[in-house]
Amino acid sequence: MTDLETRMAEPGFWDRPDEAQRTVARLKQARRTVDEWTRCDAALRPLEELLDLAESESDEGLVADVARELDGVAREIGELETRSLLSGEHDALGAIVNIHPGAGGTESQDWAEMLMRMYQRWGERHGFRVTVLDYQQGEEAGIKDATLEIDGAYAYGYLKAESGVHRLVRISPYDANARRHTSFASVSVLPVLDDTIKVEVRPEDLKIDTFRAGGAGGQHVNKTESAVRITHLPTGLVVQSQAERSQHRNKDAAMKILMSRLFVHFEAQKRQQTEALAGPKKDIDFGSQIRSYVMQPYTMVNDHRTETKIGDVHAVLDGEIDPFIDAWLKHKDRA
Repeated sequence: MTDLETRMAEPGFWDRPDEAQRTVARLKQARRTVDEWTRCDAALRPLEELLDLAESESDEGLVADVARELDGVAREIGELETRSLLSGEHDALGAIVNIHPGAGGTESQDWAEMLMRMYQRWGERHGFRVTVLDYQQGEEAGIKDATLEIDGAYAYGYLKAESGVHRLVRISPYDANARRHTSFASVSVLPVLDDTIKVEVRPEDLKIDTFRAGGAGGQHVNKTESAVRITHLPTGLVVQSQAERSQHRNKDAAMKILMSRLFVHFEAQKRQQTEALAGPKKDIDFGSQIRSYVMQPYTMVNDHRTETKIGDVHAVLDGEIDPFIDAWLKHKDRA
């Protein structure tokens, strides 16, 4: 923090406004982190004194109350310790999460929608704002593709651990013979760009098409061409959004996705590597998965990178994925 304050005091600091804004943002976050550690330390001191008093007077009720308070502070400290591992330049940003089913039709599309809900629930549990930027409904069930924006401090830093292929094993609800099926879906996580990150895009480099939003029919089918598809001609990147009823809002959402994808694309070019920020691209099939979710014949979620295992599959699918994220961050820090 002292280094950042010294840098801000140097002559000519504001001559490079983009770099200056990034430095100011880093300093604000550093101060916030120091304040949080200070608050935890201040909360512990009186609890230690109360615990000594309760034990000396054999007051079991007070001991239980203090223990509950200590558990709460311990959870906060654990969260701060995990956050200390988020040292990447863009870790503090929000996240754009894309979920795409692998081969397997309805089965994989249903699995992709289950993952989409898992990330929505994770965001809600953390008090983050979750917005559906794009939603392409499957023919019978599930989704053909979906993109979420999860807006909250360090959402990208946490969720980048989720990039990769996720595998589900279960008795298929779509199989009349009740056979066991294996399904795959890929997850890609990008940072939501803030004002400190500039990506230059010329209007003439964009091809913008509008079309009717897809759906299973009925009252939710949009009768106007509100869906938007944008192609960045120099790179060939294509994005689309049809989650909103307004063409203007869909265009804004598509541009947000495109800017993040272009940023990652250009970063990968500069660093001459294909795994920059969004993680490696893998085939969506057996052998390439980062995590397996087994519902039959037993229940187990196993992260193959860290060997972290949790038996309560339903809790994980309800958004309780922090143990996997924490283990991955610690594993990455030791590597």
